[in-house]
Amino acid sequence: MERIEFNLLKAETAAQIREIEKIFKEITDRKKSAGKSKASLESLAYKLHNLYSAYEDLFKIIARHFENQIEDISRYHKELLKRMTLSIEGVRPALLSEETHKLLDELRAFRHFFRHAYAYEIKHEKMKPVLDSAERLKAVYRKNVHKFLSEIEKEVH
Repeated sequence: MERIEFNLLKAETAAQIREIEKIFKEITDRKKSAGKSKASLESLAYKLHNLYSAYEDLFKIIARHFENQIEDISRYHKELLKRMTLSIEGVRPALLSEETHKLLDELRAFRHFFRHAYAYEIKHEKMKPVLDSAERLKAVYRKNVHKFLSEIEKEVH
């Protein structure tokens, strides 16, 4: 990878991380009132939905810079997430650890539920495991991104 392309990847990644951090802050704010009303709980669920979408946008940035082909469109979201755990020799290192993948997969599954839950009521106790996963994710994903960019920078010309 050339220096200019790496700098673009780094800038786009940093911008997307700022979006992810903004959503984490909004989730923290929403958690304080989530049990008080149906609307506040739905607002929190929406922010969790947005959190996974922001991560997926990060994955699209990475894929666009390296290997932008997902064959099975019907499994696009799951395939894109799994692709980020792969180290592709001669192309790029893995972005995500297995631990981070597992946490993000829980968030992805929640987003799918949220998008199709219009006939169901969202319950706080069902969201608790997703909130716990999001908190653990917040603590580990930055390390993954830093390691990923550091490994790429070593190869930059």
